[in-house]
Amino acid sequence: MPSVRYAASLCLHAASFNLPVGMKFKNKYAKNIAQTVCRQFDRLCAAQAAKPYLTERDGVLALNFDAMSVQSEMYVDRPDELVISYTRAMMSFLLLNPAPERIAMIGLGGGSIAKYCYRNLPAAEIKVIEISPDVIALRNEFAIPADDARFSVLAGDGAHWVAAAQGVADVLIVDGFDTDGLPAALSSQRFYDDCFAALADSGILAVNLWGGYPHYEDYLARISNSFAGRIVVVDSDDEFNKIVLAVKNGAFPPDVSFIRQHANVLDLSHPLNFQSKSNRLIGALKAVNAGMD
Repeated sequence: MPSVRYAASLCLHAASFNLPVGMKFKNKYAKNIAQTVCRQFDRLCAAQAAKPYLTERDGVLALNFDAMSVQSEMYVDRPDELVISYTRAMMSFLLLNPAPERIAMIGLGGGSIAKYCYRNLPAAEIKVIEISPDVIALRNEFAIPADDARFSVLAGDGAHWVAAAQGVADVLIVDGFDTDGLPAALSSQRFYDDCFAALADSGILAVNLWGGYPHYEDYLARISNSFAGRIVVVDSDDEFNKIVLAVKNGAFPPDVSFIRQHANVLDLSHPLNFQSKSNRLIGALKAVNAGMD
């Protein structure tokens, strides 16, 4: 998830615009507040030395990269449940392939999506690549499974791993953020080209983006370019996170009847409401079709 420090900088940027004469005082006041908030964020982030740390409140354990942002959350008494709305939206890729055999993930965080896949897709082999050893060191606190024959967490650079992979994943999930937001290495045209190559034929890329990024449209264009336009964007409930699903090959958009059928099957064994997810995905696909007309 993107840093709130970044959001504060956007507020400061907005406050710098000239407003009508009668609003000059309010604009200056807002600018001063934004500057003060940004300075406080900088002090707090420096105090934390950019190391991830844990907080707990009302039975929710959170992973933080700085004092004002939350990267992941877990219910202490229900560690496998997906707490944050965008993580539930990310599972929409199952509507395109309800039984992937090989899943690769860039970014571990608190392991919410990794745990969900491990518990609810028992036939899938899952590999997670995480660049921060400090994040990996917290895996036990978040009840992330130990490595075994079908689950592993690798310490490494996700961009490097993807560049070296060729046709190794049925699903590739990209959810890698740092203290400054989305790293350039995980949002370049080269990276998305490498994601395409890392997928098996008809593989699916699922990317978590924040709609508030100034370069959000650029990221979408890069993904679309890598995947020849076979992409669809699904909103999460928070309306800020945007889940981009991209299909490597095959017919696109997929047939609505297959999505409905997959939702019916998934609802028999998953704790998520895939009927609702199918409605949202179908609506997003209709928007894609309308744009093609």
